[in-house]
Amino acid sequence: MRNSSLFFLYLSAGVFLLSVLLVHAAFSEQSRQESLGEKAAMVKALRLTDLCLFTEARYTRHLSQADLNTAFQDHPLSLEHFPSGSFTQPPKELPSAHESLD
Repeated sequence: MRNSSLFFLYLSAGVFLLSVLLVHAAFSEQSRQESLGEKAAMVKALRLTDLCLFTEARYTRHLSQADLNTAFQDHPLSLEHFPSGSFTQPPKELPSAHESLD
């Protein structure tokens, strides 16, 4: 068997696997929507706080409960050494809070 034949066999198997995954996702979407509604009702009933997105640093665990200086707690000029800090955005209130300091 030639290398090109093996490549096209591998490629067609990958396309088939991708199409099976897409079909499975389409059929299971309705059950996931029902489950999401149940979870939202449970969060509202239990009055849970925001989701813990990252487990690295305390200022990335609960973004609504972190203050502005926790990323620089070791040194004011220290660089971000947790990768999760680059995935999150600063709070929306940040520019207005700093403008009021002037």
